[in-house]
Amino acid sequence: MKLASAVALVTGGSDGYGRGIASVLKAAGATVWITGRHVDKLRQTAAALGVHWVQADASSPADWDKVMAAVGDFDILVNNAGFGGDIVPVSEQTDENILAVIGTNLTGVILGCKRAGAMMAARKRGIIINISSVCALYAWPGWSVYTAAKAGLAKFSHGLFTELRPHGVRVTCLTPSWGQTNFNQAAHISGASEDPDLAAKCTSPEELGAIVRDVIAQPDHLAIPDITIQPMVQDICPM
Repeated sequence: MKLASAVALVTGGSDGYGRGIASVLKAAGATVWITGRHVDKLRQTAAALGVHWVQADASSPADWDKVMAAVGDFDILVNNAGFGGDIVPVSEQTDENILAVIGTNLTGVILGCKRAGAMMAARKRGIIINISSVCALYAWPGWSVYTAAKAGLAKFSHGLFTELRPHGVRVTCLTPSWGQTNFNQAAHISGASEDPDLAAKCTSPEELGAIVRDVIAQPDHLAIPDITIQPMVQDICPM
């Protein structure tokens, strides 16, 4: 796939990893659309990067229909929209938080892949990249609901790969770990991002964008079903 003639859609593209992915794909020559829930932030990011935008909640079927109508035919879908919710034990979770976390991180991805996958399969080309989390691979207290959503996303991606492969459409599950994003602040937890020296050694949004670009740039007859990115400063023991 030649990025210079491609159209890409990045969900959750106004901040963090999504913004980094959108900026790298734009710099590579792609026509880029970003989505998000907050109009003001979308407008600011789109103006700064020179990309298109449409307001949408990834967990909403109606919003997905709106996105598909606005963007039209596209070659690349990056399902990046994510939501950590409350990082507390399951017994302390509200029902609303549980539904929101599953809705954004898993159901929303499935809704988008249903629509984009059908379009791509019909024309026998395209690539879908679903952004997971290292939480899908390991277990930590307080992360159970988020982990369930991201682990479900990973297995869904594998199933989708088997369905779309015969139609020439590639599917990748990209699993990053510690990153230079505002995830911890949004989830009201502490972590590597609060230590400037440590944060500088974590994955930056632009670095993840470069990885997405390189996955897309592989020959169309080759697929990367899974890829995990972990900063060297992060110790996960046992692996």
